[in-house]
Amino acid sequence: MTDDPPRLASDFTDPDESPGLLLWQVTNRWQAAQRAALKPHGLTHVQFVLLASLSWLQADGPVTQKHLADHAATDPMMTSQVLRALESRGLVHRLPHPTDRRARALAATEEGRALADRAVASVEACDRDFFAVLGDGAGAFTAALRSLRNGPGPAGG
Repeated sequence: MTDDPPRLASDFTDPDESPGLLLWQVTNRWQAAQRAALKPHGLTHVQFVLLASLSWLQADGPVTQKHLADHAATDPMMTSQVLRALESRGLVHRLPHPTDRRARALAATEEGRALADRAVASVEACDRDFFAVLGDGAGAFTAALRSLRNGPGPAGG
């Protein structure tokens, strides 16, 4: 007779009951789809998010690195590193901020905005295909994601 090892001491009787595990699995599939969609554009997903966000935000005036990182919900240090990579490719530049002498204003270059426009078409097509399985439930799913995004942050954080 063999003793079967005990299962994980989980609150769930089946892994498919865990919203966290399901979110992890779906996120990994979605990220793989986005990587494939962005590959022809020569952008990583985080590069795309920051370039597209900057292109969107700069229409309303000067954008600081902090404002961009807050909007994209990215780590400020990682944001700085990605911006340097985009800047080295001529997609982003830093200009003197018009009202704050200590700050620099970020702007997508003409080439950067054009790339963001081409890439966003691929990203949005990828999203349409990926989320099509939700059918009429896509709006409710998006609303649920907003609730999660706007909810309380991590405990102790």
